[in-house]
Amino acid sequence: MSRRSGPKSDTPASRDLAEAGSEAAPLRLVGGLAAALVASAGVLWLATGSGLVALAFVLATGVILGGVAMLDRMRGAQPSEGPVAADWSVTVAAIERAGEAIAITDRANRMVCANHFFLDSFGAGAAPPALPLGREALEAVTLLARTAWRDGAAALEEVETTDETRWQVSATRAGRGEDHLIWRLRPHAREAASSLSALDLAGAFGKMLSRAGIETAITTADGVIRAVSAGFAERAAGDERASLVGQDFVSFLRSDERDRIFFAREGRGGTPQTLVDVPLVDPAERVTPAGPDEATSLMLLIDSGVGIGGGFEGAGQAGVAQLDALLAQLPLGLAMTDRDGRFLFGNDAFLRSVGREGRGLPAFPTDLVVREDKAALSDAVRRHGRGPSTSGDVAVRLTNSPEEPVSLGLAGVRGLGEAAVLLSLADTSQENQLRRQVAQATKMQAVGQLAGGVAHDFNNVLTAIIGTCDLMLLRHIPGDSDYDDIQQIRANSNRAASLTRQLLAFSRQQTLRPEIIQLPDVVSEVSPLIKRLLGEKITYYVQHDRNLGPVRADPQQLEQVIMNLAVNARDAIQSRGNGQGRISLFTRSLQAKQVIQLGSEVLPAADYTVLIVQDTGGGIPPHVLPKLFEPFFTTKEQGKGTGLGLSTAYGIVKQSGGFIFADNIKDKSGHPTGARFTVYLPVHRGEMPKRREPAPLVSSDWSAGGKVLLVEDEDMVRAVAERALTRAGYDVTACANGEEGLAAIEEGGEFDLVVSDVVMPGMDGPAMVRAIRARLPHMPVLFMSGYAEEQLRRDIDIPDMHFIAKPFSVAAIGDKVGAVLSEARAAAGA
Repeated sequence: MSRRSGPKSDTPASRDLAEAGSEAAPLRLVGGLAAALVASAGVLWLATGSGLVALAFVLATGVILGGVAMLDRMRGAQPSEGPVAADWSVTVAAIERAGEAIAITDRANRMVCANHFFLDSFGAGAAPPALPLGREALEAVTLLARTAWRDGAAALEEVETTDETRWQVSATRAGRGEDHLIWRLRPHAREAASSLSALDLAGAFGKMLSRAGIETAITTADGVIRAVSAGFAERAAGDERASLVGQDFVSFLRSDERDRIFFAREGRGGTPQTLVDVPLVDPAERVTPAGPDEATSLMLLIDSGVGIGGGFEGAGQAGVAQLDALLAQLPLGLAMTDRDGRFLFGNDAFLRSVGREGRGLPAFPTDLVVREDKAALSDAVRRHGRGPSTSGDVAVRLTNSPEEPVSLGLAGVRGLGEAAVLLSLADTSQENQLRRQVAQATKMQAVGQLAGGVAHDFNNVLTAIIGTCDLMLLRHIPGDSDYDDIQQIRANSNRAASLTRQLLAFSRQQTLRPEIIQLPDVVSEVSPLIKRLLGEKITYYVQHDRNLGPVRADPQQLEQVIMNLAVNARDAIQSRGNGQGRISLFTRSLQAKQVIQLGSEVLPAADYTVLIVQDTGGGIPPHVLPKLFEPFFTTKEQGKGTGLGLSTAYGIVKQSGGFIFADNIKDKSGHPTGARFTVYLPVHRGEMPKRREPAPLVSSDWSAGGKVLLVEDEDMVRAVAERALTRAGYDVTACANGEEGLAAIEEGGEFDLVVSDVVMPGMDGPAMVRAIRARLPHMPVLFMSGYAEEQLRRDIDIPDMHFIAKPFSVAAIGDKVGAVLSEARAAAGA
């Protein structure tokens, strides 16, 4: 049965009923006179026996009646003071009422007019009391009509139509001549409740209430569920599609000691609910159920603090404004969404974290993450928005930095109006900077350790090669066929030794002799050599800033840095076109506040003296920049570069406490025109500590013939050193490791000097020397190693020790041993 509401008039049905009502009285009058005329003619014929007389009577009477009818029409067309025909369309508009069927009938029980609810419910052909009823109900309604005509009004509490719909029926006599009945038919109370229970709680209506923080259910008088919204089902059973019909309503709720109501599934982690019981009856008409089983209620569960429509009441709105202001000032990135996952708020820290600063938030959180993470984030927001007040996190990749996953925190919130989920994301920009710095430092440290280890092992090999060449040269004189070949081998070995020194420089394991210097002085010393290397096609330009602060560095090492940068710039220019270009060298003073303005992720705030070397060689490819300072990395052709020039410069600068960066110089259109290397050296404050210089050692003060304990794990190096010292006149005892060397001492051997390698398997050189010094405190010690002296002295910390760097020549180790023994003799004589 369809129901409509709202006043409507001048429909075809109402017009037909109005016209039928307005013309009914004249038609009945004409019909009655015609019947009387026929009856009178019949009586006259029987009385006179003449049909002619009777016919004349009929004709005369007809003429009279026709004139009367004509006069009546004329009178109807002219204004009259008597009653006029009713405009039933106005009546139809007046009786339109939602939820109530109204009809008007005359004394012949013909329907004059009816409202739309009546026509939709019973049709235009059903005029009371002739309604679609059963036999007993029809007799009752007919009796009601008679009673209403007699008494003026009558009513029935309940009748049932053929479609099993129950109605309350009443009839009231009305009209100027009280010749009409007004029928009112209302759905029975139970039917009204049934219509309310048909509300689409599981559809759009229920979802609208859920978004406002209101969950709904319809229950019977004994608390049995008849219908629930999807939000109620999800919060009560964990599934919005769960069917809860027929279950006890209160079984899904619980209360605490303060009589606050919660969803049982959410427990104390949920938010308190305000329960509103709405009886599904019409109190204005005082329609009450016939019995307790017929009562139906609409149950509303409202989150505490949420008003109708999801708003706050009174001071709550001020509290929300204060909350927004507070969240906006927090350094933690926070944002809030509603139950549907739409953004409501996001503070500045959140916008910075997601790379939306200055652009605002998108519609949904899923718009911030890559496509693969959208489904997971959407599901997480939905669960926290509709379930209990729980919290968690989900790993997502933001669109602005998809290579770095972040942890997005989610927490369900209640009592904040439309807000349902709180999103938290820490502003990790500084952490990312530190992470990149640590990664770069770790990478360079690992490469440096590798380079140092390679240099150490390579130095052992070079020691054997150079020493063997020296021994062979002792048996050959210039002019021999093998002499030049041996010299060539020795020269290439020395060249390889210089490469190992560059590796040590990169790994910051070389020995520096720092001084307090002015950078322009170093540039002036190396500039003549640079000009000769550049040639005539390349312009060399130097410009110094004023008031440069002094720096603490090794001037020879800084010269090597400048030379490496200049040679690389020359090669870049010569590789382009005609080889013409310009190399510029600048020195600048940089204050700490200017460093802060640079916003560098690596450079700490301090005063620096800056060296800038730039060229017009076309720039460095972007994929090359991250690998520029790695050892053995080169873009030059095979055989034209070792890949150690920039790595050496990097190691020297870092060992001097400075920083070096490389970037490209670009023109106005953004195309690179050249490369630029910038070296930052911290300004030195205060005096340089005095460095203790060892007394010069003269080997000629010692006569040959001393006993030497030689300990070396490398067979080639041990053989070369033993032969070199033996040829120099020393009595040499050679041992392959620290245990053998210590055993030679403990067995009573008397030695004037211990010559030992540092790094050996098992007992290393320092451990062996400490054990020997425990027995012989004044035993002279000479360490030989491929590592840098400065690092070894710092790590070993053994007093009165001497050092010789690998690779060494036969003459070098002989002279060094003689010098150490001479010093020991002088100390013993004193």
